[in-house]
Amino acid sequence: MTYNEAIQELETILRSLETDQVDVDDLTTRAERSAELVRLCRHKLRHAEASLDRVFDSLDEDEDEPAEAETDDADELDDDDEEADEDDHRPGGPGRPAAPRLF
Repeated sequence: MTYNEAIQELETILRSLETDQVDVDDLTTRAERSAELVRLCRHKLRHAEASLDRVFDSLDEDEDEPAEAETDDADELDDDDEEADEDDHRPGGPGRPAAPRLF
C-alpha cells in the first residue's frame, strides 16, 4: 500500500465516523485499522526522510571534495559563512525539506 492510499483510507474512515452512526464493534474495527494506517504512514515517512538524508549527505560530500583540493581559505571565512555551514548539516536546513508531520 502506498502512502497516498493509506492517507485516503484514513480520510475515508474519518469521514464515515463524522457522518455515520457507528456501532461499538465497527468503531473498534475502524480505530484498529486507523492505527495500522498511521503506523504505515509514519514508517514510510521515516524511510523517505532517511533516504533523503543519505542523498543530501552524498551531495555534501561531493561539495567537500573540491574544497579540499583548493588552497586553505578556511581562516578567511566570516561569521555569516560559518553559521550557514552549520545550518547545512541540520535536518530540514537549507536545501532540505522539513519532514511532514502526521497528526
